[in-house]
Amino acid sequence: MLSDPIVALATPPGRSAIALLRLSGRGAFDVAARCLHPFRAAPARRVFRARLLHPDTEELIDDVLAACYAAPASYTGDDTVEITTHGGLGAPAAALGALLAAGARAAAPGEFTRRALHNGRIDLLQAEATADLIDAGAPAQRRHALHQLERGFSSRLDALRSGIVELEALIAYDIDFPEEDDGPVDTARVEASWQRVRSGVAGLLATAPEGERLRAGALVVIAGPPNAGKSSLFNALLGVERAIVTALPGTTRDAIEAEVVIEDFPFRLVDTAGLRAAASVVESLGIEVSRRYLGAADLVLYCEPPRVPEVPHSSAGERFLADLTAPVVRVTTKADLEVVPPDGHPGAAVRVSVHTGQGLAALRHALATTAFGRLAGGGDVEPVVTRARHRAALARALAELDAFRTARSAGIDAAAAATHLRAATGALDELIGVVAPDDVLDAVFRSFCVGK
Repeated sequence: MLSDPIVALATPPGRSAIALLRLSGRGAFDVAARCLHPFRAAPARRVFRARLLHPDTEELIDDVLAACYAAPASYTGDDTVEITTHGGLGAPAAALGALLAAGARAAAPGEFTRRALHNGRIDLLQAEATADLIDAGAPAQRRHALHQLERGFSSRLDALRSGIVELEALIAYDIDFPEEDDGPVDTARVEASWQRVRSGVAGLLATAPEGERLRAGALVVIAGPPNAGKSSLFNALLGVERAIVTALPGTTRDAIEAEVVIEDFPFRLVDTAGLRAAASVVESLGIEVSRRYLGAADLVLYCEPPRVPEVPHSSAGERFLADLTAPVVRVTTKADLEVVPPDGHPGAAVRVSVHTGQGLAALRHALATTAFGRLAGGGDVEPVVTRARHRAALARALAELDAFRTARSAGIDAAAAATHLRAATGALDELIGVVAPDDVLDAVFRSFCVGK
């Protein structure tokens, strides 16, 4: 049910100064009154002190603070009580047990936010933004989640939906009033209206690669020949000694993955085994793992050791790079050594020294701009598509808009052609949550924490 009283711990369990429990639903005030003494539902949003007792035994559980939020002016849109207990494990668990005994039930993951959606307090995109804000580990992720929470993405979709509805209204005028003195609606007007909405939908859809990388973190695979300084660079970008570094070629036998924030953006760095003819079975397995990571990479950071005058440049690296499909940032490592600079060969590299710090700032900037493009240029507060669900809905809307134009060009009846516009509107409605099947909602809220 989406109205019965539910309760959950809204802060992580464990040693802490305080803990917060959230109780919400029809009858939440009655449940709270059975446990809190005294209980004051009014004035709303006023914190009061109370003794929390078990409703059956009247055992004192804790000395707490509480605040009531009357419907509909609460997070969920239902009557809500937030109770602050002492932290740790014992007091919050006992308080939760008392509220359950008083008539509440344990909330499912994301159920408070799902009720906020059900009661019209937020839309589905804002619900997803709530989860993204909680999970944000990089400043750019936090900024984007806040922008979406404030309906930045929703407002853009509202405008696109209105444009499609206006286009459908033009077609409906032609259908309903074909003999008007002004004649049929000018085809150029219909075309211009179609171009505007199609451009808007296509523009949002084009942000999906960068947006999905923003949410999940860009997968950057560090590759190159053995002893090229890959592990040293991996450690330098992380700021900790995570990978073992020796002068022996083939030290790295497996892929090592770690998360890092670079210029406000999230990355997943992977240090891989050097690519060469394997000297052992173990190294061969490590190289195979490296190739699988390379196939999934958003970006490849290709490390090359510095060239020395007596050693001719090898073409093996160029052949390797030619086979890659992901964007590549080339790095010449060990720039503090006295060597011939790599000027003049394809894809001039960033020169880096992990010992002196030379080139690391330039490399971080190159990674951010290559992986996140427009977002790294200050556009990370613009709406972007961050989830596969968003991408699929926008792709459906775009396909229906194109189908409408194809139908018009083929001389198909206007009423039949207009069905594609209604389908495009339906795709946007599903995206924003105006119409959302239960299985879609289940998938969205499954990843939420219980107290949210």
